[in-house]
Amino acid sequence: MARAMFEYTKTVLHKVSFDATLFCREVEKAMRRLLPYEIEEIRHFILSLVQQNPELNQCLIYLKI
Repeated sequence: MARAMFEYTKTVLHKVSFDATLFCREVEKAMRRLLPYEIEEIRHFILSLVQQNPELNQCLIYLKI
C-alpha cells in the first residue's frame, strides 16, 4: 500500500511539473505523507525534474536537504 502512495506521488509531481506553484504544493504534501525511506527516493526524483525544468528550483526548500 505504501509503495502505491510513492508511485502516485511521482505521477502527480511529474504531471504538475509545468507549474512551479502546484509543484511546490505537491512537494510539501509528499514530505508529509511519505515514509522516511521513500522521502529519500523522492528527493532524487525531484532533483531530476528540477534539472529538466529549472523554474522548479524554488521548490527545493521543501526537501529539507
